[in-house]
Amino acid sequence: MSEAPTISQGGYQPPDPIEVPPLYAWPPRPIATLRWIFTGLLFPWGFLFIALAVVSWNYLAPSLDRMASLELEWIVLIWLRNAALLGLVAGGLHCWLYRYRAQDQAYMLNTRWLETDNRKFLFRNQVRDNIFWSLASGCTVWSCYEALTMWAYANDHIPRVEWSDAPIYLAAMTIGVFFWSTFHFYLNHRLLHWRPLYRTAHKLHHRNIDIGPWSGISMHPLEHVIYFTVFFLWWVVPVHPVLVILTGFYQGISPAVSHSGFHKLILGGRTKVTAGDYFHHVHHKYFEVNYGNTPSPVDKLFGSWHDGTPQAHAALKHRRLARHRRG
Repeated sequence: MSEAPTISQGGYQPPDPIEVPPLYAWPPRPIATLRWIFTGLLFPWGFLFIALAVVSWNYLAPSLDRMASLELEWIVLIWLRNAALLGLVAGGLHCWLYRYRAQDQAYMLNTRWLETDNRKFLFRNQVRDNIFWSLASGCTVWSCYEALTMWAYANDHIPRVEWSDAPIYLAAMTIGVFFWSTFHFYLNHRLLHWRPLYRTAHKLHHRNIDIGPWSGISMHPLEHVIYFTVFFLWWVVPVHPVLVILTGFYQGISPAVSHSGFHKLILGGRTKVTAGDYFHHVHHKYFEVNYGNTPSPVDKLFGSWHDGTPQAHAALKHRRLARHRRG
């Protein structure tokens, strides 16, 4: 079905239901799966993060010899690199979509712009609030996890693999980063919706009902500590340090894209690039559905999958009404 950037009262809605990727189809659909991996999962943003990770490891990371000792100087360098790249992506998207409004409301998932005078946000400004939490807390916790992992590599405390020794394995693990990150996200996100943790930490992120690029990792410090435990897998599963950097980029920078608030970017007046994650947008809108991401469709197993259609929302309202009557 073709789609056009039409705006309804509540914002743009993709014309087709959100479906489970063909990777999980039975009987298997190998051609569709490969097409989805390379044109859906990885293109264009996944390839961008892989390229940034390779460049960062070769040109923007301290040497392993230097990282053998935990020193503030090189840890700050990692923070500066991560903050700069996050700022480049989140700031670039924000300027294009919200400051200059280069495509107005075409493909905008809601019809309200970000808040500029609301006391629930620091500085009464949603964007400034989101930037503060993303850089001061998010980038700091992310960089500390990365630095600790690199220090462990440098001292042979955890196993690592060189590309020359196992190129096929590491290529597979590169794609595996995206599946591990999305599976881990479901686990930690579901935990954060446990009422005590929600009230303590996660509600800060959920103040962003209408989301923007800087909303991606605008979180409470406790949530950041939980969210970036994604690095822990590489403490027991051997990979190359470039995949550790990629893990940080996908966990730390890709939410700027998925939270952009626009389903697609329109570049050059004609080229359309996939941007905001409608699946996660539905979570911010309805709260108790879509805790994970589509590449690892755990929500489907536990009945919290919302495919974005009016029928799915009607079913959600029915469940809420039934729960209210029981309680």
